Amino acid sequence: MTVVIVSYQCCPSLLRCLASLRRQVGAPEMRIVVVDNASRDGTVATVRQTHPDVTVIPNSRNVGFGAATNQGLALADEGPVLVLNPDTEVPPTALAQCLARLDELPAVGVLGCKLVRADGTVDRASRRNVPTPRNSLAYIFRLDRVRGPRQDSYNPPAELYDIEGEAGALCGAFMLVRREALDEVKGFDEDFWMYGEDLDWSIRFREAGWGVHYLPTVSVLHLKGGSSGATRSLRVTYEFSRAMWVFFDKHRPPSTSPLLLALVRAGIVLHLVVNATRSLIVRQVLARARAVR
Repeated sequence: MTVVIVSYQCCPSLLRCLASLRRQVGAPEMRIVVVDNASRDGTVATVRQTHPDVTVIPNSRNVGFGAATNQGLALADEGPVLVLNPDTEVPPTALAQCLARLDELPAVGVLGCKLVRADGTVDRASRRNVPTPRNSLAYIFRLDRVRGPRQDSYNPPAELYDIEGEAGALCGAFMLVRREALDEVKGFDEDFWMYGEDLDWSIRFREAGWGVHYLPTVSVLHLKGGSSGATRSLRVTYEFSRAMWVFFDKHRPPSTSPLLLALVRAGIVLHLVVNATRSLIVRQVLARARAVR
């Protein structure tokens, strides 16, 4: 099997991730491909020195998550392929369990597991419903935080994170792909620079007739922010909102009313403005705190 990891400015997290892959028990021999998006923290040199058997592709600029992942997928050997974030740590038997379950489900093209944050809570990106204009508006305006998530909410109710089965969409932090499905569906849509490509990929697998399966009996630590940082840059904040726009242009139902579509687009713009403003304020506060020290 092949593991594809995209890194950017996250050398310590990446080294912990690679170490966790070395501790796998019962998993087949794996080829690890790291595609680095022009990190300035010595990632390429460090990985080459500490893990000489890892294939490292150094990019001269940050081409984005989807495009970099596709570079790694192009080098994948025969067999299953795992798309993995550098800010994850995989327990010793996790890969063997996921591969065994994938073998038991021949109609499944891509399998994900439960992602757990550092504080032990479930990362709600582990499984999601496919975004629709209505549940996206509820997500953007945080209505689900007021009324509580529903079965069709973008982030489903808490009890679903412990139930195995078909998922609307999985998280790009851990996506185990059957080789035959990958050959048919191909890689990420590079119109998504960062965010949204995993949602799009999940839909494309399903449209090609492959199942999208969630396995909660396997938990993987997902620290989050390993590449983008604890505070999103303005570029990342912009791309997060732009991904919503790209997604809806590609997947919105033909029957979507012009009014509802206008509301979604206005919500996306408002989402960008609010989050960009918050990011700027947080960065200014942090800069002042550092100056005081």
